[in-house]
Amino acid sequence: MSFTVALVGRPNVGKSTLFNRLVGKRLALVDDTPGVTRDRREGNARISDMRFRVFDTAGLEESFDNSLEGRMRHQTEEALLEADVALFMIDARAGVTPLDEHFAQYLRKHETPAYLIANKCEGAMAQHSLHECYKLGLGEPMPISAEHGEGILDIYQVLLPLWEEEEALQKAEAQSNIELIDLDEVDPEGLDLAEDNEVEEDEEINSTDDGRPIQLAIVGRPNVGKSTLVNALIGEDRLLTGPEAGITRDSIGIDWEWNGRAIKLIDTAGLRRRGRITQKIEKLSAADTKRSIRFAQVVALVLDANDMLEKQDLTIASQVIDEGRALVLVVNKWDSIKDKQAALEKLSDRMQTSLPQVRGIPFVTVSALKGKNLNKILDSVLDIYEVWNRRIPTARLNEWLARMTEMHPPPLTHGRRIKLRYMTQAKTRPPTFASFISVPEDLPTSYMRYLINGLREDFDLWGVPLRIMMRKSKNPFAPKKKR
Repeated sequence: MSFTVALVGRPNVGKSTLFNRLVGKRLALVDDTPGVTRDRREGNARISDMRFRVFDTAGLEESFDNSLEGRMRHQTEEALLEADVALFMIDARAGVTPLDEHFAQYLRKHETPAYLIANKCEGAMAQHSLHECYKLGLGEPMPISAEHGEGILDIYQVLLPLWEEEEALQKAEAQSNIELIDLDEVDPEGLDLAEDNEVEEDEEINSTDDGRPIQLAIVGRPNVGKSTLVNALIGEDRLLTGPEAGITRDSIGIDWEWNGRAIKLIDTAGLRRRGRITQKIEKLSAADTKRSIRFAQVVALVLDANDMLEKQDLTIASQVIDEGRALVLVVNKWDSIKDKQAALEKLSDRMQTSLPQVRGIPFVTVSALKGKNLNKILDSVLDIYEVWNRRIPTARLNEWLARMTEMHPPPLTHGRRIKLRYMTQAKTRPPTFASFISVPEDLPTSYMRYLINGLREDFDLWGVPLRIMMRKSKNPFAPKKKR
């Protein structure tokens, strides 16, 4: 990715709408309520052939203390420092406000160059206020409509010099990185004798490591320490944190690497009980969190050690399991627990009684605030990810199926015994098996649980959802249907 652009401005001027337009997806939450965006969101933007990185920031507020508004302003200032250029947005329909003038003065003194964008210019009402924009001292305003996609070409023209400069630098670096071959190290037949790069025949290849990052979603109830945990993992104050419950609204993705393994951390908004959600913003945040769960590969459910696996925690865990995602329980605030052994026994009992459909879910006790046991989270994530991707050969599966049906034969139905003839693994993520059976509709649920428990024990598939699809075997003696 080349240069970086930061979208800044007071609340409710359309920064998130323009961000979604530039990245081509509805990633940021958008609503008429001012102050929806709080955290700094990053995305890969595109205008025609131009590629760049874009920051969506919280609305600039006149606050410099440790309040929520002050911490939001600090996040915006960090985005400005990282960006190569800033796009300062105002609401053309509302005209130039005193807050716009104040922050325009701040941007004129900032080291990051800024360009003025007048948003919401889709109608004639906004045209009369464009002449007011010149008093901000940021040059000629670019009239656009982020919602309707008007005026994006003007942004392209403004950013074009940066794009051309970055392309020239990349071409120069590519040419400078070309290594000249030393002819003394090459034999006449063109074989490189300097180093033997052959791979040993018995070397194992990890099929789960395909180079793509693991999508790790951090979910949980409000105020359990999800954002604090993400900040502790990456080692910087990247996300907004504080004592207030429900600070996070958007699902924020962060590209990260741990021990050479690419991981995309996704911090999400806290999920409350559906009956307690009354505000529209919270409904949008909850929907965004559920979307993050659907697109994740591993989900870390963060629990408060003082109140583990209460009803809402179990509801979230059930949603993760129903989506077929790998699940890891992270017990946060463990340093506040005095009787740790009793707390572990309570957690184990709750898991056995309330989550029987997925036995062996890994759990880790941590303190995000003090940075304790954080490495164990990633160890558990990689372990459960490997199980979630595990594939079992068909021959082994059918040998296992023969033993299971011999030890415990299927029940009788209509005077005949149900026959399980064949089993194969249809897919991974999660492990899903297809079994061909004589009368699948008559196989009791208890026998399905018997097979699933056997798969877990014999193939070490603990802690991940397992699915068995029962398909009816074809009767070779049945008359063929006429076409």
